[in-house]
Amino acid sequence: MISISNLGRSFGDRTLFAGVSVQLNRGERYGLVGANGSGKTTLLNILSGELDATEGQVSIPKDARFGVLRQDHFRHESQKILDVAMMGNLELWRALEEREKILAKAEEDFDADRFAEVEETVQRNDGYTAEARAAAILEGLGIPAELHRNPLSTLSGGFKLRVLLAQVLASQPDVLLLDEPTNHLDILSIRWLELFLKDFAGPGVVISHDHRFLDNVATTILDVDYETVLPYRGNYSAFLEAKEAEHIRREKDLSAREKEIGQHQKFVDRFRAKASKARQAQSKVRMIEKKAAEITEVPTSSRRYPTFRFEQRRNSGRDVLKISGIQKAFGDNEVLHGVDLLVQRGDRLAIMGPNGIGKSTLLKIVMGVLEPDAGEVEWGYEAHPGYFAQDHQEQFDDPSRTAESWIWDFCPGKDIGWVRGRLALMLFSGDDTKKRLETLSGGEAARLIFSRLGMENPNVLVLDEPTNHLDLESIEALVEGLQEYEGTLIFVSHDRWFVGALATRVVEIKPDGIRDYPGTYEEYVHFCGDDHLDADQVILKAKREKKGKGGPRNSGPAEGKNAPKPPKPNKWKLEERQGELLEEIEASEARIGEIDGRFAEPTFYQTVSPDEIRSVEAERARLQSRLEALMEEWEEVEGALASLGEKGS
Repeated sequence: MISISNLGRSFGDRTLFAGVSVQLNRGERYGLVGANGSGKTTLLNILSGELDATEGQVSIPKDARFGVLRQDHFRHESQKILDVAMMGNLELWRALEEREKILAKAEEDFDADRFAEVEETVQRNDGYTAEARAAAILEGLGIPAELHRNPLSTLSGGFKLRVLLAQVLASQPDVLLLDEPTNHLDILSIRWLELFLKDFAGPGVVISHDHRFLDNVATTILDVDYETVLPYRGNYSAFLEAKEAEHIRREKDLSAREKEIGQHQKFVDRFRAKASKARQAQSKVRMIEKKAAEITEVPTSSRRYPTFRFEQRRNSGRDVLKISGIQKAFGDNEVLHGVDLLVQRGDRLAIMGPNGIGKSTLLKIVMGVLEPDAGEVEWGYEAHPGYFAQDHQEQFDDPSRTAESWIWDFCPGKDIGWVRGRLALMLFSGDDTKKRLETLSGGEAARLIFSRLGMENPNVLVLDEPTNHLDLESIEALVEGLQEYEGTLIFVSHDRWFVGALATRVVEIKPDGIRDYPGTYEEYVHFCGDDHLDADQVILKAKREKKGKGGPRNSGPAEGKNAPKPPKPNKWKLEERQGELLEEIEASEARIGEIDGRFAEPTFYQTVSPDEIRSVEAERARLQSRLEALMEEWEEVEGALASLGEKGS
């Protein structure tokens, strides 16, 4: 669908990439990866038409509609959240607005011709279901229906970005270009986005630092490296294997060629002086020159990996941290309802749960940044915690200072060479060490904080979303450093690959308490039975729990043995309900068909009053919403019957 031919982009004398030729096809999802500054966002901006290429061309169908998500960009503060989501399709949004204006003054002066033109635009863009689509996408991204009529300004920055993502997805684009779409999403919303992208019909290009997301979504990886862009078929894990194999092959080929040249050179050195062999020796010299000219060095990758070193000053006592009855509320919103937790030496504890449930709040209370409303926090014998905060840039007291001078404060008595050596481990070298703190990127600031943590030698590391601003290479290096760390680890993360690589214990914070599971993330997922945090059924499960709030719940290992068991499903009642649902679904679909038939009548908008038009449109919207709810319930009943069938077989 999109053809990229011999594309190149330079800035001054620096070439980001050149000679790029790739075809982007319908139904394919392309993970765009590469080091920070390699040109990923630049390529995305060229595809969207925001930036011109230095050379080459991009061929795009004229009528292709693009959905583009850029980092940290939102507006429309006073608009309703649902309206902002619907604005993704500007043609439809403007048509809907104009239609309302025409209907509002219809009794005085009804412009039938203009109304027919506007109505054609609405129908062509499937406008009657636009609101329902936008609402479903917002809910999938974790913004509940009761907030949809509120102004955008009432949301936090992270949730505003979710609305912007919803706007892009709801615009019915032909092509999706997404720059870090998982930023500020919790695991539930990330999984929803994965399912959405798998069903997307057009080509999608995604920049992400989330390994598991790229593995679950990408069908091809576009690797921005060696001043070009190369496609690798498969997901991110397959790409890593293929790229490593290619690098090894290149090195072996280079070694073999050099060895062959060396053997020819030995012949020349030995027989050059002998007249009988002079002709052969001269032939060998020409062969050596030709083969040497053919040799190209294995190119140097633009990827750079920092080195994370964490060494504990000494072991802590056996009990590292005891949390008793912690409660915390912000106004009427109580996020922690009496948390009890004992962390022991060597635990690698992942704290999980949806956004807004209180994960970061708990870490702030543990570290003394926030005071609890009730309860106590008690650190164990010789426990020396080091803290990486989610809002870590607030730890820079004077933003005008340089990275070098800030780090030097944490290692008194050390000379400048030692300080620069530590900075080099975090990829700060040359002029980078003189950068002011206020000019650092999110990734640079995060690496600088980790450099300080490494010098403090804590025996407990408390990390709040440590991967948020790191690129893929830095995340991989951080995992390696934490795997070698011998101390205790307590962390919050929405990155499933990161959690899976480190956690040996999982604590999930829930609306009614916590679930404490002594095992790895993969084991926890298996324990939950339906892939609690990473399965297709996760959305339905979350909605069922929301609807059944206050009713009996299943209990995990730390929720008490005497929790009431849910009633066993009755097969006869389920089958009866299944029949009722099918009847109502058919009736709703039939009525929607009748209404759409009326809308399609050539004289409908000329002969029907504006009030009746509004009434019929409202009826259709209610029917569509009801139909979606019926279909959802029918899927739940179908799943329950299938489960009973499996147990009975």
